[in-house]
Amino acid sequence: MLNMTPSTPTANLHPESRAKKNWDKVRADFPALDQEVHGKALCYLDSAATALKPQAVIDSVLNVYAKDCANIHRGVHMLSQRATVAYEKARDTVKRFLNAPQGSHSVFVRGTTEAINLVAQSFVAPQLKAGDEILITELEHHSNLVPWWLLCKNTGAKLVVLPFDDKGQVDPAEFEAKLSEKTRFVSLCHVSNALGTVLPVKAMIDAAHARGLPVLLDGAQALPHLPVDLSALDADFYAFSAHKAYGPTGSGVLVAKTRWLEQMQPYQSGGDMIKSVSFSEVIFNDLPHRFEAGTPNIAGVIGMGAALEYLEKLGMQTVFEHEQALLTYAHEKLKAIPNVRLVGQAAQKVGVVSVVLEGIHPHDIGTVLDMDGVAIRAGHHCAQPVMEHFGVPATVRASFGIYNTESDVDRFIDGLQHAQELLG
Repeated sequence: MLNMTPSTPTANLHPESRAKKNWDKVRADFPALDQEVHGKALCYLDSAATALKPQAVIDSVLNVYAKDCANIHRGVHMLSQRATVAYEKARDTVKRFLNAPQGSHSVFVRGTTEAINLVAQSFVAPQLKAGDEILITELEHHSNLVPWWLLCKNTGAKLVVLPFDDKGQVDPAEFEAKLSEKTRFVSLCHVSNALGTVLPVKAMIDAAHARGLPVLLDGAQALPHLPVDLSALDADFYAFSAHKAYGPTGSGVLVAKTRWLEQMQPYQSGGDMIKSVSFSEVIFNDLPHRFEAGTPNIAGVIGMGAALEYLEKLGMQTVFEHEQALLTYAHEKLKAIPNVRLVGQAAQKVGVVSVVLEGIHPHDIGTVLDMDGVAIRAGHHCAQPVMEHFGVPATVRASFGIYNTESDVDRFIDGLQHAQELLG
């Protein structure tokens, strides 16, 4: 049976700020919602996998290909100059959106996965040796687990894993106890994609820094859902993907402190990451361009900038409060369903509800919901150790975005009850 906790982070919410935002108008900005699935109006609850795109982002990408379809940084003609300006403007937008500190750079990558692999191969690998330790948590997405597992396997280093409790929370004191004289690097998810848990990352970063240890944060599930202030967090590396933040696929950012980037050698080479090349010498480009080999996803980066500007106009505190209200509403509604298990009841969560219905496989539930026009995620969510912790092969995950309303939650609840009627 469902064991609910009332401790979702809603205590400081202000209903009047939610009322000021017309969320139906926000929904109208997303053309994908104006369609039917199996004869039913689409209800999209899979933003943790990828978020839908507002018209402003679609228009920005279309404009690149329709008008400014040119390569950047190297052309002297007007199209190239306009594309370059728009591309570099996105870098400024990232810095402003995250309040990135002075002494940092934003490296454009394909997404969080590439950002983590860049840090693993160019920063950690050259200084790692047998017996060293890398510390992660049991909550990690595979993208923040497998690169470190491979690195340890290839070097003889040890992967140390901080466990979470049955609510899906980690203990900062236990994290500090896991740090040792052998720890060389710490990599943490800011928010769990499978459970929605918001980790106490500031306390964990401070504890690591007290030992002189650099920290990477996987911000893929945090940046679209809550205010992120990198100057306050003081993370050494922060990675996120545009497509989870209402931007295009295939683009993302690694924000990193300059002093660490200056120690790193590029692990991809080619055009635009060099200043000069001869058969006897190669001189790399300035930061951050030395880590951006080849023609980039120009339209994707420009679209990412448009997505962040769209979120800026909404205000991330307002976004957070809206999704927290939906989360609280969903938790209350789930109480009415018998034989449902809420997986992950952390005190601090973003808008993710991960559930199991007794005796029914999550994939079957997902199929029933799809026939009802409700798009959710059923599976292990690229977080198999999390599923193993709870003793389940998979969960049904509904994840909220800025376009969702209480009526979407109602349709999710109705779909679960429909699944029970058909399959329970």
